[in-house]
Amino acid sequence: NPLPQCFVPRLPVDSEAIRFQDWAISYEKSHILKSICKMGTTECCAKEDANRCELCHYQHSLGLPHLPDMVFHKNRLVLQHKDGALLEFKPMDALALVDNGKQPLEVACAQEWRESRNEQNMEEKFKPFDWTFTSTYQGTMNEKVRSESTDQTLNKFKLMQRENIIFYHDLTLFEDELHDHGISVMSVRIVSLISSSLDKLKRLTSFNLFLPFLRQRVMPSGFFVLLRHFLRVDDVLIRMHDTRFHHEIENDYILKEYIHREAPCSDLQGSVAFWTNPDEMQNYLPVKAKELHKLFFK
Repeated sequence: NPLPQCFVPRLPVDSEAIRFQDWAISYEKSHILKSICKMGTTECCAKEDANRCELCHYQHSLGLPHLPDMVFHKNRLVLQHKDGALLEFKPMDALALVDNGKQPLEVACAQEWRESRNEQNMEEKFKPFDWTFTSTYQGTMNEKVRSESTDQTLNKFKLMQRENIIFYHDLTLFEDELHDHGISVMSVRIVSLISSSLDKLKRLTSFNLFLPFLRQRVMPSGFFVLLRHFLRVDDVLIRMHDTRFHHEIENDYILKEYIHREAPCSDLQGSVAFWTNPDEMQNYLPVKAKELHKLFFK
């Protein structure tokens, strides 16, 4: 029998938006995708049903035999320029790049993980796909964004400078614990910065004397976005796909850096203490691939 339509109250959606020079930056954050169809545990919405539930929409759209344990289907980060260029980050687009074919990564826990899933039939249960949910997703752009390969690297010196943060958020797009044998998580974080002469002038002279000047000199510096897929299969391997976006406000482009890092756990015994910390592990994993692009938006 279909489940009652109102058995779970509507959960709140967290959101925020700012105007950053010529950019409108916003995010939405909400609960995870329900694991049961509105039709109940033994039925599902038809593919052609325009009113199908969100779970069935994901399942029919992606065609994966399983979804991650946690899909934050309403989480979304959007950056839109006044001239129409759009850069956004969405869980559906990230999962669309999960390989639906047989994967070379076969470990002892893989079969156990697949058998733990509650499926309607054996054929679907053992359909081959990338059970680690590895995705090389690098964001979604509209036709107003023009991408060109470049040799220009990120301005690490500029990124290391201390600046005031006026907008920060960290969103999880999806996450799966691989049946307690590791973790696969896709997340995106954004930092918008303003540069200020405040600290320097405080050291030089009276703050009150220069207050009117400071109000004119506090200006947007740029923004930085990190999109990351982090995979750890316990005692097997650690893999990272990082895509960084850095926009300095004086430029008419965003610099994009994509890096794939990976190593077997047998080569990482000296960094075991950091295996659960992606920010630290990036320093221990060898680079397998790297791409640099300029994203022009005017």
